[in-house]
Amino acid sequence: MLIPPPLSLYVHLPWCVRKCPYCDFNSHAAKGTLPFDDYIDALIRDLDFDLPLVWGRVVNSVFFGGGTPSLFPPEAIDRFLQAASARLRFAPNLEVTLETNPGTAEHGRFDRYLAAGVNRISFGIQTFDDDALRRLGRIHDSAEAERAVKLAQDAGYDNFNIDLMYALPQQTLAQAETDLERAFALQPTHLSHYQLTLEPNTVFFARPPQGIPDDDDAWDMQEHCQRLLADAGYAQYEVSAYAKPGRQCAHNLNYWRFGDYLGIGAGAHGKISSGAEQHVLRRWKHKHPQTYLASAGSAQAIGGDEVISAERLPFEYMLNLLRLHEGFRLPDFHARTGLPSTALDDALRQARQRGWLTLDDERITPTELGRRFTNDVIELFLA
Repeated sequence: MLIPPPLSLYVHLPWCVRKCPYCDFNSHAAKGTLPFDDYIDALIRDLDFDLPLVWGRVVNSVFFGGGTPSLFPPEAIDRFLQAASARLRFAPNLEVTLETNPGTAEHGRFDRYLAAGVNRISFGIQTFDDDALRRLGRIHDSAEAERAVKLAQDAGYDNFNIDLMYALPQQTLAQAETDLERAFALQPTHLSHYQLTLEPNTVFFARPPQGIPDDDDAWDMQEHCQRLLADAGYAQYEVSAYAKPGRQCAHNLNYWRFGDYLGIGAGAHGKISSGAEQHVLRRWKHKHPQTYLASAGSAQAIGGDEVISAERLPFEYMLNLLRLHEGFRLPDFHARTGLPSTALDDALRQARQRGWLTLDDERITPTELGRRFTNDVIELFLA
């Protein structure tokens, strides 16, 4: 029987100062004064419309993603959180994360975000190399990045993430190492370290930059940086996530463990399990901010609803769980999907034969080889 898992709330704030050439997220360059109040009103209407999907359930984390959420003033974030807490049951130890672009971090703001209830900051730094930042189209430089982190620390933040990318155009192994050393000096509790990829519908995909490291060089960077992260006390718990002990991102862990999340905002995606109907529903909202603003709080704001078929559920489950180093227990697969674990038998047998997965006391865990070929492992579970 499918048992509803832990629940999170994702809130999408879609505007940026400038769209980065590698970004395929639903983000839109800000033009003129942003409609902060109108957008918060729309978020609250959107939440009210979706509330029947999650009546009575406890929310364990909130994540403000974008776009650049730090464009929104603390008062706007506070107003939304106040409205959400009046409608949802927030867990006592609720994790609330706000993504921040260092180029939008204004002096004095961090203490007000903290007062509003944001207790975790995620800094989109990407690199500390100023030439590389210019090539990536970022609006900040390395000095601004370091200053933003220190402002947050001075305001009282002791739990924050730094996003870094590697295999950047013209990047050397030594430069990738320097990026990590500068990040370590700021003492983040969490690091996201991921390879630059050229995604469709981006400027970089249409016009690839010169000097992107080849696959072998990118792999060397990954392996070298993984050793540096481990030596600095950051344990890898997901493909691109590293954390100090006890500081894993609760919100992202819930995603990867096939937990539920309500998606609010322009282009936001949600996944909700229904114990009564014994199905898993994916719902997403219209992407364009103006369309969303005009329709939020009604069925017209919904870009689509999809009940995941029983044939596809194993793939959807593995797409998340096999990113985690901890793997999963077979009884958890049954609880999250309502399917018997025998639905995995053929694919698990092939994966074990190839040395990609291990089975020990009902726990499936990726091997080192399996983690290198994660996409190939996951494809085995396509119906």
